[in-house]
Amino acid sequence: MTRASERAVDAVRELILHGEFRAGSRLGEAELAERLGVSRTPVREALTRLAAEGLVEIAPNRGARVVAWTLAELENVFDLRSSLEPRLTARAVARATAEDLEVLEELAAEMVAVGSPGPDQDLDAVVPLNREFHGRLVALADQPAMADALAKAVHAPIVLRNYHTYDEASLRRSLAHHVEIVAAIRARDPEWAMAVMTAHIHNARAVMVRAAAAEEAGA
Repeated sequence: MTRASERAVDAVRELILHGEFRAGSRLGEAELAERLGVSRTPVREALTRLAAEGLVEIAPNRGARVVAWTLAELENVFDLRSSLEPRLTARAVARATAEDLEVLEELAAEMVAVGSPGPDQDLDAVVPLNREFHGRLVALADQPAMADALAKAVHAPIVLRNYHTYDEASLRRSLAHHVEIVAAIRARDPEWAMAVMTAHIHNARAVMVRAAAAEEAGA
């Protein structure tokens, strides 16, 4: 894949994950090429890569669209995530260095700072911080097969929902979970870390399944 194609992959992925395109939205090659300032070839290659990641679906004669998930599929995704991510978090505990803890603590604190309700709240800023926080935990676990399976489960719900979907109580719980996960790692307690991550995922599941159910009911 060329450098232009790699840049196109990164750019389109970020547009999708930041909610620029809703689930089911058409992704026109010409429109994306103009927006990104590249030719259609890198865009076409980017869409193919993102289809492999589960962010895009490409249908013959219909082109590419942002993937849309049914309520049942979303529940299955969270079943998989709740099976894998707590275990990976537990494995990360023993491997985290003082430097790792410092970075995770900074990320958790920044998410609280920008995500907490108030005049300075910036929910869009939480998304990349959250992704880095969870990504670092997965990297620390050093379990490539589990990490690959988890990656495929994580993208889809992010496409469907973002932090704007959370009610205030659910949002505060989510932000607090990150802080507590760092405390558990600092205490070198894998069972604690696994329990908090499990609660964190179930909190997200409740929010997203509720929103998806409401959307299906109104469709």
